[in-house]
Amino acid sequence: MTATAVDRLALARNEHMTFRANMGAGRHGWLRLTPAYGVRLVRERISHLPAGSVITDPFSGTGTTPLAAAELGHTGQSVDINPFLVWLGTVKTRRYAGGTLLATADATRAVVAAARARRGDAGLWQPGLFRIEKWWGPGALQALKALRAAIDAYDGAVRDLLDIGLCRSLISCSNAAFNHQSMSFKAATDDTALLDADDVERTIAAFDTEMATVIASARYDLLGSASVRRGDSRQVLADLPPADLVLTSPPYANRMSYIRELRPYMYWLRYLDAASDAGELDWRAIGGTWGTATSKLNTWVPEAETPVDAAMKAVCDNIAADGGRNGPLLATYVHKYHHDMWLHFRSITGHLKPGGRASYIIGNSTFYQHEVPAHEWYAAMLRALGYRDVRVETIRKRNSNKALFEYDVSGTKPA
Repeated sequence: MTATAVDRLALARNEHMTFRANMGAGRHGWLRLTPAYGVRLVRERISHLPAGSVITDPFSGTGTTPLAAAELGHTGQSVDINPFLVWLGTVKTRRYAGGTLLATADATRAVVAAARARRGDAGLWQPGLFRIEKWWGPGALQALKALRAAIDAYDGAVRDLLDIGLCRSLISCSNAAFNHQSMSFKAATDDTALLDADDVERTIAAFDTEMATVIASARYDLLGSASVRRGDSRQVLADLPPADLVLTSPPYANRMSYIRELRPYMYWLRYLDAASDAGELDWRAIGGTWGTATSKLNTWVPEAETPVDAAMKAVCDNIAADGGRNGPLLATYVHKYHHDMWLHFRSITGHLKPGGRASYIIGNSTFYQHEVPAHEWYAAMLRALGYRDVRVETIRKRNSNKALFEYDVSGTKPA
């Protein structure tokens, strides 16, 4: 085996850089999101900071960075454009008093009893998720509807923890497989139209079990503090305290919708009501394409020049030429992604303290065999803004495609 092959094998094994490292790590494992990075990576990046440091993640996602910062005695703060992710990050980083957890345990027993009592109720609300029967069999769906109705009787921190339990249950009982990017569903059986009483009970029992896990992990107090706010990462909120470190993993330039995996959670928690809502949210996010977000690319025009326009044009021209019918659209997507990231870099630079460091975990991508070297373009944009000691470190092999890696692009703002 060559040295290069050994290096690639070692990088491929860096699963502590991914969400897999979060499973079983207390609150970090509450809900999965495939693109999420691992808590161990975050802890490594912030372990050298003095207690009380301010760490900002302008792409909050599942809240890994602010939670890890608070666990280690720092001040974590995050921004996300998705209201569900703002809610999730807020619930994960909250301090829970013993009385709240006792009340949640009591509420769990009451919800389970109420759901069992309404297992045959045909008039319960269900979300407008497209082809919802693909996601859950009739028994599991009926149980989730009964659980949703019972949880609706609560509010505040208790309601939030119950909703976490519901989200965990609806994924554990679903027909969806999340072990690859495209997602798939189990094949339907001949009796999928029949309501199976055993499936109803299994789903309700799963909620009971999931709540025990949630309550146990919520008991551990946080040494520091954290907050998650809604906002656009292209315009970091002006009232956020300046950061000693910006540590984040933005969406990658791979034309993957970050709403896709969140859809079941967002529908059941009523953050989404129709598919068009998901497309609109993807359009406002950096790098997302879904539904109307894709069609809007046809009329998009940049509002600013970037320091990588020349290099980007060469790559985009090749994508447009070799991509057939979709080539020009995907070339525009690549342009818009890096244009939006340039707006972000300009904004976040004013938020970072002089002498503070920015660290971006990002992957490259390919379109029609043409590499989009996001890591190189990130580094070029940081240098254009005056950052010093700009580095690009390869940290992980991403999948079987030999061209795809994950990088840490970092730089220090001049003092």
